[in-house]
Amino acid sequence: MKVRAGAFLLFLAIPAAASAQAVAALNPLYENIKGNIIKSAEQMPEANYSFKPTPEVRSFGQLVGHMANANFAICSTAKGEKSPATQDFEKVTEKAALVKAVKDAFAYCDPVFKMADAAFSPMAELFGMKMSRLGFLMLNVTHDNEHYGNMVTYFRLKGMVPPSSQGG
Repeated sequence: MKVRAGAFLLFLAIPAAASAQAVAALNPLYENIKGNIIKSAEQMPEANYSFKPTPEVRSFGQLVGHMANANFAICSTAKGEKSPATQDFEKVTEKAALVKAVKDAFAYCDPVFKMADAAFSPMAELFGMKMSRLGFLMLNVTHDNEHYGNMVTYFRLKGMVPPSSQGG
C-alpha cells in the first residue's frame, strides 16, 4: 500500500515538475525577445515609425503598438485577470508614447513569468483559443518573436542593423 501511495504522489508531481521546467526554460527566451523589442523600439528613428514596407502591412509604429496590446492581453490572461491596458496602442503614432507602452507591457509581463507553477495549470481563453495559462506564456514568447522578425525586416529595409545582429 505504501508503494502505491508513493507512486501515486510521484505521478501527481510529474506535471508540476514539467511545468516548473517549462517556465524556467521560457524565462531566458522571454528576456531575450523583450530586450530585442525594446531596443528596436528605442533605436528606430521617429521618422521611420510611419514606415510600411507595403501598404497592406502595419507601420513600424503600429507593430510596436500591436506588441504592447498583445503583451498586455496575453499576460493578463496567463495571470487570470483583466488587462490593465487603457487604450489601443496600435492607434498611437508618437514614438515616445509607443516606447513607453511597450516597456510598460513588458513590465506588466515580467512578474507573470515568475509566478508560482500551480498558477499555470488552470485553463484560460483568449482570441478564441483555450489552453493552459502556461500555454499562453508560450504563445506570448512565440508572438513576440514572430513580430520581432517583422521588425528586423523593417530595420534592414531602412539600411539599419537590428539589435539581435549588433553584437556585444
